[in-house]
Amino acid sequence: MSLSRSAHAPIGVFDSGVGGLSVLRHIRAQCPQEDLLYFADSAHAPYGEKSEAYVVERSLAIAEFLLSLGAKALVVACNTATVAAIKAVRTRYPDLPVVGVEPGLKPAAAASHNGKIGVLATARTLQGEKFLQLREQISSTTGAEFLLQPAVGLVDQIELGDLHSPAITAMLEHYIAPLLDQGADTLVLGCTHYPFVRDGIQRVLDDHGRSDVQLVDTGDAVARQLVRLLTAAGLLRPAEADGNSGVTTERTPATLRAYTTAPVAALAGAFEHLLGLHPQVEQVSV
Repeated sequence: MSLSRSAHAPIGVFDSGVGGLSVLRHIRAQCPQEDLLYFADSAHAPYGEKSEAYVVERSLAIAEFLLSLGAKALVVACNTATVAAIKAVRTRYPDLPVVGVEPGLKPAAAASHNGKIGVLATARTLQGEKFLQLREQISSTTGAEFLLQPAVGLVDQIELGDLHSPAITAMLEHYIAPLLDQGADTLVLGCTHYPFVRDGIQRVLDDHGRSDVQLVDTGDAVARQLVRLLTAAGLLRPAEADGNSGVTTERTPATLRAYTTAPVAALAGAFEHLLGLHPQVEQVSV
């Protein structure tokens, strides 16, 4: 696909479901002037339990769809898709700014006092070659010990929308307690869905007398990297000038359009309950 991009084109953001909204909110905060496209592949979620080839196929199809809508850059707002497919996306579109999400192992190693770091993520993320190489690299340079915990089923429960459900509470206890028992003083939220149950995670820490455990979420870092790439490519949309005063102001409001492979109600509800937003949501077949 031949890419002809403008600074006024939108940014495409995608995830297997609603988890990428945790990244989207950071992008909106740092780039309020940018138009955004959000894609939730909820009919094919969760990615964490799919094969790598399947995730690559889905990611390339979604990338093509977002580019057909004029996206000037892509944010792979899914840890599993980043691990499995971002190389394939960058290979197919070598001139396109593409930002992925990786578990925050490096900042976690810097934050930890005892070098024991729990990593809560999907099984696919924890098994990915990209993740394992990153873990080995950081362990060898910092001496940090990463305690890996696949959170099977947690994404599915978060997708249902009741973030305080007994099922989520039980899962968080089941997955986090062993990490605390092993002495973890830092916990990496290795899936973009997990920040939405941060309150529940904190309750587990408090219940175990471990309120001092630090939580690492990389959404803010992703947004900063996006700004850097857009700036370097000359694609960062400038703030618009007020025609009367000549003063440069934020462009308000920027547009936000959303797409999903599942019925629209779930994604529309997630936008409302998680971000307080009411974008136009369209169901598509991709």
